[in-house]
Amino acid sequence: MDVHAVSDELFDSLIDDAVRHLPAGVVDFMDNVALFIEPDPPADSPGLLGIYDGIPLTERASGSFSFVPPDTITLFKNPLVGYAEDLEHLREEILVTIVHEIAHHYGIEEDRLHELGWG
Repeated sequence: MDVHAVSDELFDSLIDDAVRHLPAGVVDFMDNVALFIEPDPPADSPGLLGIYDGIPLTERASGSFSFVPPDTITLFKNPLVGYAEDLEHLREEILVTIVHEIAHHYGIEEDRLHELGWG
């Protein structure tokens, strides 16, 4: 299968599979986070694979987030597919990208993620 011809349905199933196979403990303390898929990132960040948008848990004061919309993690299909060498590599990059963005929800910065191998 040509990895660059991944259908939306297959991509969605790869996302579902990645979520089911997240490392133990990764989602234990997640709070109010929604996962979205978009075809492309913003024009000013064409190679972006995913992005976290929200207030990291480390910056939240207790009790002050009752009526705040959910944080979001958005994965960008076209750059992920374009980056992947084959279907297995795409599967791995989706998982890495989800873990990477969840880590931002926990307040982990870019440099530390690269040190941990999730960069």
